[in-house]
Amino acid sequence: MDDKSEEIAAVMREIQDRVREKYPLNAAGTPNIALADLMRVIHARDRAESKVAAIGIVNPRAGGLVNGAIQAVKRTVARGLNWFIRDQIEFNRAAVDCVQALLDSVNDTNRAIAALAAQMESRFEALRTDMSRQAEEARQLTDIRLHWNEWRQEWERKLSINEIQFLRNAADLQTAFQHRVTLMEGNLREMTASQHRDFTVALDKARIEIQDRLWRDMENVRGQFEKLIHNELRVMRQRVSATPIANAPSAADIAAEPALDYLRFADRYRGTEEHVRRSLARYAAAFQGCSAVLDAGCGRGEFLEAMRDAGVPAKGIDSSAEFAALCLSKGLAVERADLFAYLRTCESASFDGLFCSQVVEHLPAHRIPELIQLAADVLQPGGKIVIETPNPECLAIFATHFYLDPTHNRPVPAPLLVFYLEENGFGRIHVDYVNPAAETLSGLDELPARFRESFFGSLDYAISAVKL
Repeated sequence: MDDKSEEIAAVMREIQDRVREKYPLNAAGTPNIALADLMRVIHARDRAESKVAAIGIVNPRAGGLVNGAIQAVKRTVARGLNWFIRDQIEFNRAAVDCVQALLDSVNDTNRAIAALAAQMESRFEALRTDMSRQAEEARQLTDIRLHWNEWRQEWERKLSINEIQFLRNAADLQTAFQHRVTLMEGNLREMTASQHRDFTVALDKARIEIQDRLWRDMENVRGQFEKLIHNELRVMRQRVSATPIANAPSAADIAAEPALDYLRFADRYRGTEEHVRRSLARYAAAFQGCSAVLDAGCGRGEFLEAMRDAGVPAKGIDSSAEFAALCLSKGLAVERADLFAYLRTCESASFDGLFCSQVVEHLPAHRIPELIQLAADVLQPGGKIVIETPNPECLAIFATHFYLDPTHNRPVPAPLLVFYLEENGFGRIHVDYVNPAAETLSGLDELPARFRESFFGSLDYAISAVKL
């Protein structure tokens, strides 16, 4: 029970004590309120009214003359005194009326007190009911207060258990949620990465297909233009060839080759076979897919060994009996033959690849176009040709390698070979500069970069082309 309920109960108890003190309870337990007794007042009023009514009236007497005379005198006297007692009569009547009004008022008061008593009884009954209820509530509150500590301890214990269980469940749910979020994130990342990879692969594939298609279309267009140019040039050459050539060079004009041990010379100044083989191995990729490759001027057979390692069928020719014997000892398919005589005896389109390394610089200048023309005759359409020779744009070769070999005739510039190839129906011509001079000659690194690249670039160049 709180402080406010206790205060209300105390006030109610004080009111009850005051009512019981003034109005003691009867046997029924209700307030014993005594009403005023008006019977004596009523009797006094009746007597007063009878006296008021008798004023002015003569007392009756027995019959007779004397009594009759007395009565007459009394009446005369009463009439004579009427003016005197008139006010007394009115006062008496007013007093009686006042008493009657007081009686009526007291009766009304008694009735009001009776009604008030009835109301008080009903109020007391409601108050008793309310007090009984409050007493019951107080008893219950007392019981609750007595058991509150026990209930509180039990409630706090259960609350602690529930809180711990709730926190455990929340932690489990958070862990499970975090695990699911991690799995979903991983799956999303994996799916995104997979889609990205697929998209990248598809994009690369589409790009490669588009590039391949574009290059094929460009190659077709280029081939058509080169074929058209080649046809026009062939017509022009046929017109020119119909005219006899005056002052044609004879065999006597060709200088005789010097007598020397060229194998020993090549070992000292060209390089070891292993070194040359590694250098020429770069051209094996150009002849992949070929079924018949000719090495014109095979020398010690380094290129043929590289082709054998690459699994490409190839054969070689060389005018040196010593070189031919060396190649045969290695198990290579090599013939000793003159380059021009051999190419003239070959059937047309008998090879799909022709390689010529460090040969054209040994030939007279007027025979190089003949070599290109014979190469075009023995190659199939689409056949590949690769020619490697010293690079005259590199000034270092004139001070070192070129004139060191007495069999060298003159260097052949790359644009001149490109022209010869175009004249004889070759297309897709490409020039690669190989063997940088700075790798073999010290001191070139000290030169300015642009000057070094322009005048001391690569010692050799390789020109590749395809027969249209």
